[in-house]
Amino acid sequence: MNPVIRLSSIFVAAWLLLPSGASAAQPDQVAVRELANGLRVVVKPDRRAPVVVSMVWYRIGSVDEQNGVTGVAHVLEHMMFKGTRTVAPGEFSRLIAAAGGRDNAFTSRDYTGYFQTLHKSALPLSFRLEADRMANLVLSPDEFAKELKVVMEERRLRTDDRPHAMVYERLMATALAAHPYRNPVIGWMSDLEHLSVADTRVFYDEWYGPNNATVVVVGDVVPTEVFALAEQYFGAIPRKTLPPRKPQEEPPQLGLKRLTVKVPAELPYVLMAYRVPGLKKPAEDWEPYALDMLGSILSGNDAARLPRTLVKTDLVATSAGASYDGLGRGPAFFYLSGTPVAGRSAEQMEQNLRREVKRVVDEGVTEAELNRVKAQVIAAQVFQRDSMFFQARQIGSMETIGFSYRDLDLYIEKLKQVTADQVREVTRKYLIDDVLTVAYLDPQPLEGAPRRAAPAGVRHGE
Repeated sequence: MNPVIRLSSIFVAAWLLLPSGASAAQPDQVAVRELANGLRVVVKPDRRAPVVVSMVWYRIGSVDEQNGVTGVAHVLEHMMFKGTRTVAPGEFSRLIAAAGGRDNAFTSRDYTGYFQTLHKSALPLSFRLEADRMANLVLSPDEFAKELKVVMEERRLRTDDRPHAMVYERLMATALAAHPYRNPVIGWMSDLEHLSVADTRVFYDEWYGPNNATVVVVGDVVPTEVFALAEQYFGAIPRKTLPPRKPQEEPPQLGLKRLTVKVPAELPYVLMAYRVPGLKKPAEDWEPYALDMLGSILSGNDAARLPRTLVKTDLVATSAGASYDGLGRGPAFFYLSGTPVAGRSAEQMEQNLRREVKRVVDEGVTEAELNRVKAQVIAAQVFQRDSMFFQARQIGSMETIGFSYRDLDLYIEKLKQVTADQVREVTRKYLIDDVLTVAYLDPQPLEGAPRRAAPAGVRHGE
């Protein structure tokens, strides 16, 4: 998972999908129905092509794991393709491919999702297969042992052999003392090595039920027909008694934290994470929107402040960025990052990043600069409307995290209301040392560093 996710990339694009005043009763707009067993079904017609994207989202991710079994949500995602009582291992994807479609899945901190893109006539096939594995998954010990090896090699490939990924993983483990966001989505290697098929079965039995899931369909469909199909295939699955979700509050940070990560790499690197407010009440909050605009001002495109100043003008960095990660079930962060040019240190890179933050505090941003960034953020998302998958993903993520698709059309108005003074204020208030964690990459010699090809079977997962 990319740790630096722009709030605007979620909200602006989704807003563009929903005409003002959208109502479930109006044609070609989002329609929602909840089945008696608690399954929520969200449908967005898009009639430009005879195609449909079907997604099943479970409100279960790494945030719901216990110590000792980190990575189980992701391992279970892999095992969902390994067969049911009536569908053989691997047959799910073969059936989708035979129908001319494609499928995959992803696991994040907050949710797990499964999707298919198909001709609209194949939607019943998608629903039949998804309903089957929601209720009838078979967890074979032999299949589990094989897939666990795939996941462990995936971890080596995506994290252990990637210096910046290692820095992010260790930074989060340092920045957070108690909240499960401190654990990597893919899990710690020691936990994967000791994970059992019984651990995975418990996770499936507890969380994979219709009342912990949302089905999202976008494409050339009629909502009432989709609802009837959902009732036909999912309606008989009994609701589950879900485990209670206890509050998981991270204690306040009481001062600056620092760490150094020594791994083979070509250049130093610095990653800085500030604890900041996340979006909680879309209609009432203003600070998350201002923080998101700050990220765009600093790093929204090649002409933004950090790349323009540090990379192109001062020639002190090969890359520099900023972003706000404020949409989720856990703590929010504002990130600054940079790779210095050869001959310069991570410490010098940190000072350059701090200098640009101080400029915002001391000088603020101009209305012209802010308006230009607002226009760029909106324009950059217009093209995303061509993707049915993108539409489904934005709706699904919002619904599963705990918001509603109805909140999405608030974003443009909130974005328009952000002022230059508000951007300056959140910078002054939140980008301070008391809530900061700084990670340096101390590059070690590359000689002898492992180089692995992608492991066979790594396809599902994110």
